[in-house]
Amino acid sequence: MKKYKLSEICKEIGVEFKGEDIEIDGLNTIDSATSSQISFIHDKKYISKLPNTKAGAVLIEEKYKELLPKSSIALITDEPYLKLALASKLFAYKIVTKGGHPNLGENCDIDKRVRFGKNVTLGDNVTVMASAYIGDNVEIGSNTIIYPNVTIYHHSKIGSNCIIHAGAVIGSDGYGFAHTKDGRHIKIYQNGNTVIEDEVEIGANTTIDRAVFGSTYIRKGVKLDNLVQIGHNCDIGEHTLMAGQAGIAGSTKMGRNVVMGGQSGTAGHLSIGDFTTVAGKGGVTKSLKGGKTYAGFPAIEHKLWLKLQAKISSLVKRKK
Repeated sequence: MKKYKLSEICKEIGVEFKGEDIEIDGLNTIDSATSSQISFIHDKKYISKLPNTKAGAVLIEEKYKELLPKSSIALITDEPYLKLALASKLFAYKIVTKGGHPNLGENCDIDKRVRFGKNVTLGDNVTVMASAYIGDNVEIGSNTIIYPNVTIYHHSKIGSNCIIHAGAVIGSDGYGFAHTKDGRHIKIYQNGNTVIEDEVEIGANTTIDRAVFGSTYIRKGVKLDNLVQIGHNCDIGEHTLMAGQAGIAGSTKMGRNVVMGGQSGTAGHLSIGDFTTVAGKGGVTKSLKGGKTYAGFPAIEHKLWLKLQAKISSLVKRKK
């Protein structure tokens, strides 16, 4: 784990340092950060969480600093999100090409053309086929099958009895950038990981992004079709089904047994209730209550969507 003095980080990202020079070992959200981590506020909707944060220091605008508890050091900046991006690079995992021999369980079947990183652990009866890459510190549970050309990035965790089809990419960087005033895009390094629980099946060429902080979760029993995209910090509930070309934007939380039709998608930071169905090509722009079926863009209840389509059709016929 990388550790820096707070004064060192402030110097690196261009923020004035005042206060106790504490040791920092990472970055995190305002409600999850510990006393040895830096957090940030860049959106008004999270202001209510400031008084209860346990973060050691917070990147924050001057107008909000009085809301911080005395235990948190205010790092004053008019660009907290940009400063977060600059700080994230300091804690990025060091990528190296040198690998190692995995810690194998019993009866594993590993093609000789598989490439492993360091400190990889495989359970019993794991099958890994040709040209797969398993990165540093990856854990794979028993009875899991990895098909050809699958890429599993560092620190990913794969459960037991999973199937990952050819070309899938697990734990690649989420799509996160902070923007400068002159229009440049500064990478926010994705320093979390991806966790795939037991009995998950992942289709060919599906991609699941690692988290910015914490983990992206694919819960037990989820079945993903080919060409599905899961954004960073998503939490896909147990036994959810997603058809081909569905896409979930970052930080969306889905309940259990959600069904997403082909080419459907969601915006980010939403909550989808248990037993929700979104029809093919449906576009979810706000959080949805569970137990209902939705369709269209923006997604509305399916029965209402059918009535609207009938009305539109009748209007078109009248004009003719």
